[in-house]
Amino acid sequence: MSYFGSSRCIENVNMIRYFLTVFGILHLTLAMSQSLSVMSYNIRLDTEADGINRWANRTGRVVALIKKYNPDVFGVQEALHNQMGDLQAGLGEYSFVGVGRDDGQEKGEYSAIFFKKEKFKIIQQGTFWLSTTPQVAGSKSWDAAITRIVTWARFHDNASGAEFVLANTHFDHLGKVARENSATLIKGYFQGYMYGYGKNLPLIITGDFNSAPDELPYQTMIMGNDLALLDSRPATDHTGTFCGFEVNKMDCRTIDYIFHSQHWTTTQYHVIQDHDGKYYPSDHLPVLATFIRKSEK
Repeated sequence: MSYFGSSRCIENVNMIRYFLTVFGILHLTLAMSQSLSVMSYNIRLDTEADGINRWANRTGRVVALIKKYNPDVFGVQEALHNQMGDLQAGLGEYSFVGVGRDDGQEKGEYSAIFFKKEKFKIIQQGTFWLSTTPQVAGSKSWDAAITRIVTWARFHDNASGAEFVLANTHFDHLGKVARENSATLIKGYFQGYMYGYGKNLPLIITGDFNSAPDELPYQTMIMGNDLALLDSRPATDHTGTFCGFEVNKMDCRTIDYIFHSQHWTTTQYHVIQDHDGKYYPSDHLPVLATFIRKSEK
């Protein structure tokens, strides 16, 4: 081969390498733009009964943890109105949707959804009660000890234009029948929502479900042909999420989950176990999952 032929060959190889590199960067950028990181975090209500672990002594650690892991969207459970204000003050890049469960305004615990306000906008939002009268504020039914709610929002991704629905909830801690019926109610509500709008939108449901994987409420969430959900937690991951405040003080129970529709692939899952050497920031450990939206063909 002549010198000139060899030179042309080298140029062609270099050109191929260049286009492969550019394609790889574009592919990676696209994948990153389509990813969504979601956290579920029961932050424990503000009560003097917690003594050294009351909210005023751990606000900074909760805010710092959320900043550290930087979720795109996160759902909180047990947040009282003053705690919502503290989270807003400490997390300026986020906005939220949600109401207090007792009156549909500011009274009682929120199951709020925080989201990065520069990344998403809200198309629709709402809250319903886990009862036989879901639109009646403050209502409860069955054997529930406490009023329980679901807050949800339909999001528009400003970068990609894609839409998805995210809901956040907290099931009753005592009422077995209430937990079972709550799971059925949630599945039915969002199945009806998708049907009513004629769109099979991607769905994510975060929350403290007060149910182990072998119990009926959990099974109800993942069963069904019309709205089958997946647990973002790998089957081999048995890390508990409800541990109490003291590190290594009690056996942790798995009761906090991030469920998702078939539209998503879970790429990462993590039960966050950060602590200060003695105490966790809350009596629950936050759950963090990253999703890639499957391409629609």
